[in-house]
Amino acid sequence: MADPSSYRPKPGEIPDSPGVYKFRDEHHRVIYVGKAKSLRQRLASYFQDLAGLHPRTRTMVTTAASVEWTVVSTEVEALQLEYSWIKEYDPRFNVKYRDDKSYPYLAVTMNEEFPRVQVMRGHKRKGVRYFGPYGHAWAIRDTVDLLLRVFPVRTCSAGVFKNAARTGRPCLLGYIGKCSAPCVERVSAEEHRELAEEFCDFMAGRTGTYLRRLERQMTDAAEEMEYEKAARLRDDIGALKKAMEKNAVVLADATDADLIAVAEDELEAAVQIFHVRGGRVRGQRGWVTDKVEAVTTADLVEHALQQLYGEETGDSVPKEVLVPALPDPVEPVQEWLTGRRGSIVSLRIPQRGDKKSLMETVQRNAQQSLALHKTKRASDLTTRSRALEEIAEALDLDSAPLRIECYDISHLQGDDVVASMVVFEDGLQRKSEYRRFQIKGFEGQDDVRSMHEVITRRFKRYLSEKERTGEWVDGEPGDSEPRDGELKNGELKNGELKDDEGRPKRFAYPPQLVVVDGGQPQVAAAKRALDELGIDDIAVCGLAKRLEEVWLPDDSDPVVLPRTSEGLYLLQRVRDEAHRFAITYQRTKRAKRFRASPLDDVPGLGETRKQALIKYFGSVKKLRSATIDQICEVPGIGRKTAEAIAVALAQAVPAAPAVNTATGEIMEDEEPGTTAGSSQEPVSAGTSDERRGQET
Repeated sequence: MADPSSYRPKPGEIPDSPGVYKFRDEHHRVIYVGKAKSLRQRLASYFQDLAGLHPRTRTMVTTAASVEWTVVSTEVEALQLEYSWIKEYDPRFNVKYRDDKSYPYLAVTMNEEFPRVQVMRGHKRKGVRYFGPYGHAWAIRDTVDLLLRVFPVRTCSAGVFKNAARTGRPCLLGYIGKCSAPCVERVSAEEHRELAEEFCDFMAGRTGTYLRRLERQMTDAAEEMEYEKAARLRDDIGALKKAMEKNAVVLADATDADLIAVAEDELEAAVQIFHVRGGRVRGQRGWVTDKVEAVTTADLVEHALQQLYGEETGDSVPKEVLVPALPDPVEPVQEWLTGRRGSIVSLRIPQRGDKKSLMETVQRNAQQSLALHKTKRASDLTTRSRALEEIAEALDLDSAPLRIECYDISHLQGDDVVASMVVFEDGLQRKSEYRRFQIKGFEGQDDVRSMHEVITRRFKRYLSEKERTGEWVDGEPGDSEPRDGELKNGELKNGELKDDEGRPKRFAYPPQLVVVDGGQPQVAAAKRALDELGIDDIAVCGLAKRLEEVWLPDDSDPVVLPRTSEGLYLLQRVRDEAHRFAITYQRTKRAKRFRASPLDDVPGLGETRKQALIKYFGSVKKLRSATIDQICEVPGIGRKTAEAIAVALAQAVPAAPAVNTATGEIMEDEEPGTTAGSSQEPVSAGTSDERRGQET
């Protein structure tokens, strides 16, 4: 590990001008390329205190052994040079998008004497017109099969073409009218090229001209009583319309645009691009990348633009590019795109209308792409095995942690404090063994005490069962409270120890690794709880979300797993799942509390009579001030029930009054949906409390 101060340039050496810089390692390999409006300010940011750097940036500067730069005159030149160097050197710390598949294009080889329509993949060739990309090659073939009725362009290979020319007999497509057969000189090279150009124009979105022309020809043929010709033209029009229907209109103004959306987490990002031409989606592609450098959404968009248009010119760069976030600064990127196209390119964020709706669709595709990528990665047995081995090596465990339990604390400003326990076995979720806890030892917000309590409660149960039989009977999945058939206060209920298949319940199984969501304080609390119980054979670690660092007990420095580590990826999945499960439970409890009403404690009082009471009196406040005789006037409410209602309301503490924050006025405590004198029926007896809880 190199010390950045050993190769830090002197302050006066770095120019205060736009440029591109390269970090090289001890073997002189380029490991990072970046651009800057001011080289002096940007490079100075890398040579500050290592503790203040993002962990990925810190890893890069400690891996590097030298830095060099090239001064350019404008930020646009810096953008172009950065792209060229990234392509040339393939630096390991730069964001590099990788295709999740090799997308096929519909290509027309206009650089040949007799242009050919075919499916192409890989790098684009000079002189070839490309349309797409498409999701599947069969989609291209279906489209071409429909269009060849109207534009009978050659589709055969060079060998087939030469053989037909030698024998004087065209292929089958020539006989059935789906090829103009230039191989046997049915049309000249000029006529065939004109067909190919018309094919390209139609694919580029200029469809109205050809449809109107064919419709006019069909009408003329019908008027001249050439019904067979008219029928053939009718079928041609149907084929063109069917080909157009394969790409539905998404933008009514016939816009040419590319829409780029990004879905990301702390470790990876997925990019989806929709190519819209003539208002129709003509192609789609997607990339996935590891976030090996500290990047924002705007940075990811800029990298995507570089990769997407770095080798494109002319109409391949659309007039409009819609993105979720603009690069900072946006002017050089927009100027660079304009230079690639040869005319003005608009780079912006859609705000309303069809374009925003379509962007939301692209965003959903990006999220699904990222989820699918993670699912594939997690389902691979070899990958999971490597992840467990990497965790064992990084944490110095005796063996791979086949059972991992992760704990997270969730609350809302100290209220409804809960905890979650999720279980991963062999790198896969075991949702049937998830558990959730209510924090009971104290009130208020203290994540460290909460973590200590949860770990203590969970492993006390483990020790209790270990002393008895090694078997355990717990409650329903997701509930940590004892139920019938469980151990409670040291007593065995119903004599039941095993499940229906004779296997011990899962709280009897200890994990090899306990992961907590948090840093040093949470890890120390979990370790202290295990030590107090005398458990010394279970490893503990914490994963801090902000920097993705792994903390171990009694270590002042975290373990930084490599950015490409499958072990780090697995720990992140475990931590995120615990967070999701905890926050879901916390929201459920909060919702129940908001819906609570003093009337809930009245025995035998159901929802129908609650609604009748609120409808009669108008609000809980007015019901609280009513006499027993007045309550008895409500249909269905007897004197005994009225007395119980009066007692329940008297014992309940009234909620704090709602305050208009704009005027300071104290609002009347009335049910939502009702006003003074209103006869509108409220939703439920507890909605007033719910309103105040949400506002708070």
